[in-house]
Amino acid sequence: MGKISIVGLGPGDYSLISQGALELLQSSNRIFLRTEKHPTVDQLKQQIDYTSLDYFYEKEENFENVYLHISKFIIDESKKGDLVYAVPGHPRVAEKTVGIIENLAKQNNVEVEVIASMSFVDAMFNYLAVDPADGFRLIDAFELENSPIDPKTNTIITQVYDEFIASNVKIKLMDYYDDEQEVYIVNGAGIKGQEQKVSVKLYEIDRYRELFNYLTSLYIPKSTKKMYNTVYDLQSIMKVLRSPEGCEWDKKQTHETLKKSLIEEAYEVNQAIDNDDIDELIEELGDVLLQVVFHSQIGEEEGFFNLGDITSAICKKLIHRHPHVFKNENIDMNEFDKTWEDLKREEKGETTVTEGLKRIPAYLPALMKAQKIQKKAALVGFDWDNIEDVHKKVKEEYKELLDECKSGNIKYIKEELGDLLFSIVNLARFLKVDPEEALNMTNAKFIKRFDFVEQGAIKLNKRLEDMTLEEMDKLWEKAKFQ
Repeated sequence: MGKISIVGLGPGDYSLISQGALELLQSSNRIFLRTEKHPTVDQLKQQIDYTSLDYFYEKEENFENVYLHISKFIIDESKKGDLVYAVPGHPRVAEKTVGIIENLAKQNNVEVEVIASMSFVDAMFNYLAVDPADGFRLIDAFELENSPIDPKTNTIITQVYDEFIASNVKIKLMDYYDDEQEVYIVNGAGIKGQEQKVSVKLYEIDRYRELFNYLTSLYIPKSTKKMYNTVYDLQSIMKVLRSPEGCEWDKKQTHETLKKSLIEEAYEVNQAIDNDDIDELIEELGDVLLQVVFHSQIGEEEGFFNLGDITSAICKKLIHRHPHVFKNENIDMNEFDKTWEDLKREEKGETTVTEGLKRIPAYLPALMKAQKIQKKAALVGFDWDNIEDVHKKVKEEYKELLDECKSGNIKYIKEELGDLLFSIVNLARFLKVDPEEALNMTNAKFIKRFDFVEQGAIKLNKRLEDMTLEEMDKLWEKAKFQ
């Protein structure tokens, strides 16, 4: 088994290759370049024989596969003897294949040595006359979608090969920066005679197509303009509001005093959805998020939990309840509701279905709670066979209610009315109709028709209190056709 020596070719200028890397390249007879599309190679090819691995880029669909197959190829080649694997820049800076090769090498007992050269990051900071000690974050353009962006930190984005990638980067960054944010397009940093830098506004970066190639990166200085677009911004504001110098009202709130607020805000979200009003929905979802951050701040002050604990708990729950997504387990999606309930019982340590029924919050609206109870029972087979049986049950409960009404015993009337409502919820479930929504539709319809009646009375110069039921009923009938 041979040794793998990984060397850096520097940022692009021949003078910036380290002496150690150059000596190793000149003394080896088995050299593999991840890519020969690098300015240094023009001078190196006069001194060394090498094999370019650029053909991997042509036969693979994405960079992840390219990097993996190149890494496996290098490991396989090491079985034939010592070799040198050369990569642009510094092997430890934004070079995915190096990490993969080292991991595979450990599994195969292959010795790996890394010989550094200057990185393109060093060249960029030197060219821009910026001190990296001020802090920075390095992000691959192809991983930007899943990378956290911190406008308070200087950022370098690599592999901005063309205007299409630049456009995607721009769209992503606009979620975190002002459109007028200063951005430097840097091309050929560290290569004498080829270095270029252009300072542009964020919204303009994809307009400079002539600057984009495999040597292009973006440098975004830390922003001085606050965008307030992350949950952490909200968390910071809440900490101020709860601080000794904050707001007296916010400081005196507790989990108990805020209890109803979250419910009210959730209903306002529902209202915004029903109104099909996006601006209202954004505002109301913000109010819900505020409640979560408010509770997390109180929890942090009391030393019991913080926002990180809340996030961690829901992430773990989602992963556990989606084993078909995160663990590649086979699940019958036709029975996903039952699987979800089984996983929930497992999390709670429950051994019976009844424990799950008792766990349903007492504060839920009664129709919604009845619906949940019936659904949980139905998942284990405790349900009507067909809707005709449900029709019979509704009629039966209605008859029992009428019988109790004749007796005048309010206790039993309330009980039978509850039974009738419960059976109506069952009917709604079989009809695949949400009983809360159905009743709310009727509430809205009643208000609309009642308004028609009242406006009709006003036109007649009458008050509703002075009208007979027959007069109001005539207006009500007309309201049905409005």
